[in-house]
Amino acid sequence: MEWYNYLAALFAGAFLANTVPHFIHGISGDRFPTPFAKPPGVGLSSPTINAIWGLFNLVVGYLLFTVSKTDRAHPLSLLLLFVGIAFVGIDLSRRFQKKDRE
Repeated sequence: MEWYNYLAALFAGAFLANTVPHFIHGISGDRFPTPFAKPPGVGLSSPTINAIWGLFNLVVGYLLFTVSKTDRAHPLSLLLLFVGIAFVGIDLSRRFQKKDRE
């Protein structure tokens, strides 16, 4: 595999992890921070924007996943996929814990 396949696996994990909170809040009818809020990433966006942003992340994550050629035959790409998921998951949990206090 080429180096860019591994990089694609890492970013696929990041985008797929970011899908979850935005899509769940969007379809639940909850306002939640997005890059389109004011201020970006801090203010709350509408549920519709969150659902769209979640779907966008899903599409990009899927496209990166297909480019990465991640499978059990390439354990490093699987590890990088999970590192991307873990990193973004932990980062988002720390970042969004403050959203209800503001």
